[in-house]
Amino acid sequence: MLPQPLRARFAQGLGHLGLLLLPALVVSTPANLLPFGLLLLVSTVMVPDLLWRARADAGRSIRVLAWLMLAVLAAGLLSVVLFEHGFRDVDNRSRFFVMPWIALWVCALELRLRWLWRGAVVGLLLVFGLSLRQVLGGAPRADLFTNAIVLADMVVMLLVLALFCRPHGVRGWAWGLPAAALGCATLVLTGSRGALLALLAVFLVMALTLRWGSLQRRLLILAALLGLSVVAVVSVPELRHQVRLTELHSDVQRLERGDADSSAGARVERLQVAWDTFLDHPLTGVGVGHFDNAMQRLPVCRDDPLEPRCHLGHAHNDLAEWGATQGVLGALLLLAVYGVPLWLFLWLHRHSGRATFRGPAAAGVMIVVCYVLCGLTQSMFAHQITASFYASIVGVLAGLSRVEGLRHQRNRA
Repeated sequence: MLPQPLRARFAQGLGHLGLLLLPALVVSTPANLLPFGLLLLVSTVMVPDLLWRARADAGRSIRVLAWLMLAVLAAGLLSVVLFEHGFRDVDNRSRFFVMPWIALWVCALELRLRWLWRGAVVGLLLVFGLSLRQVLGGAPRADLFTNAIVLADMVVMLLVLALFCRPHGVRGWAWGLPAAALGCATLVLTGSRGALLALLAVFLVMALTLRWGSLQRRLLILAALLGLSVVAVVSVPELRHQVRLTELHSDVQRLERGDADSSAGARVERLQVAWDTFLDHPLTGVGVGHFDNAMQRLPVCRDDPLEPRCHLGHAHNDLAEWGATQGVLGALLLLAVYGVPLWLFLWLHRHSGRATFRGPAAAGVMIVVCYVLCGLTQSMFAHQITASFYASIVGVLAGLSRVEGLRHQRNRA
């Protein structure tokens, strides 16, 4: 067996490779998070003693994430018991199991933020190149190895990591502007509109927290860039078609006539179904992963078993999904899934020693905020990629934030 110091260094190297591959491959390959998961497992098995000793250093972060993980898993198991579902129905919720493990792993190996940032930049480059190739090859929208909506949501998350996890010594404008350009261009190629609100939130926070010029000047520049973007999209037919503005207008007109069989109409219809289902089953919902059962209250779904919009598998909205499938408990649990990490990251940022809103804790805050905003038009935990990424990245950023805070405390001592 290798000596312990050598095993620790080798495990740390595998950990840094894992941080690189986590954002780099999450939507750019069919493997998604599998390479990261294998590296996590192998490096953990190599130095379990380090993880055991790191419990004290991890402190509050591990305890908070562990309790959140237990709450999500318990609620999923309760749904299985009540509705006699298989464990496959709560598979995406089981991904929360890795959240405290990853945070402890990062603390034990004292991993570096720069590897996560590098992975995010590589991920944006890969996703843009593959998306451009797909659209130029004749695809109406870029979706790569998932679907266009999930791809757009994940591009925003990669952009958050690229902008807020920039390590010391790396010039912001030199990397930030190209990253933002790649992210925006890829969103256009996906043709997804649901992630635009999250993208706007990212740029707004960047404008508010940059240490350049006056706040008024930064906001004016942001407003001018947004105005130019809107003019370009409206005036250039190819861009207007790619972001589906004409389709949105048609969807609204059809919805006004009572026709819900469209992208926008289906979302409104599913919100109404979710609300009615919640009123009928306020305590238990209809069971995790079984929103399609709720859709059977619609005549079109009862009359035509093959109607596509009756078999989408989720509500296209986080709160509607959790409320309809788990009742009041699900709605409260969703608030905890987002609210607990948000509170934790704000607490970690206050103890990070950073004077600006940057670093792993700030990135964690923005990841949670962007998930909330993307969750207005998508069920973020009904998809394997977005559910796994949330559990993984919250654990990674919590661990990196704790490592940064401990390093700051040592430097002050």
